[in-house]
Amino acid sequence: MVAWSQLLLPALLSAVLVFIVSSLIHMVIQLHKSDHLKFVNEDEVRAAIGKHSPAPGQYVVPFAKDPKECSSPELVRKFEEGPNGLMFIRRNGAMKLGPFLGQWFVYSLAVSLVAAYVARTVLPAGADYLKVFQVVGVSAWLAYAWGEPCNAIWRGQPWKSAFLYMFDGLLYAAVTAGAFGWLWPAAIVGA
Repeated sequence: MVAWSQLLLPALLSAVLVFIVSSLIHMVIQLHKSDHLKFVNEDEVRAAIGKHSPAPGQYVVPFAKDPKECSSPELVRKFEEGPNGLMFIRRNGAMKLGPFLGQWFVYSLAVSLVAAYVARTVLPAGADYLKVFQVVGVSAWLAYAWGEPCNAIWRGQPWKSAFLYMFDGLLYAAVTAGAFGWLWPAAIVGA
């Protein structure tokens, strides 16, 4: 079995590569520029929401305490009238990218380590580049991309946006798989 110490360099390198690719996607190419819409009455919406200073969290409108309430005439009317939505509220304060980027890097490293775990359980030292690429690539793609359909199904994320994020995930998986394929430990001769 491949030693964990031999997988730390490809895991770290792949996290760095994912960070670079995601920076290019979001800041240079701006593939997701049209993913978010602006309320035409943004100031009114902000004032209405801010009036009661909601705590950071995930909010849904209309809100139902339990599934039974969803069939009440009042809630049925609210759903039919709309709007129906899901909103995330963050803490107030200036937008600081540093913490987001730090968390993203840690997440990318965690995905690489999970992909390394999967690969080391099924691949021997000296495995062929393509085999390493396949195992690590599929593992990483599952982690980076396959939560997006759930967001489209349950949270109302537009499918176009979900598919774009899945494409991002495919790119992240490819650079992760490439790093592991390139740096996969060689077989020990005579072992």
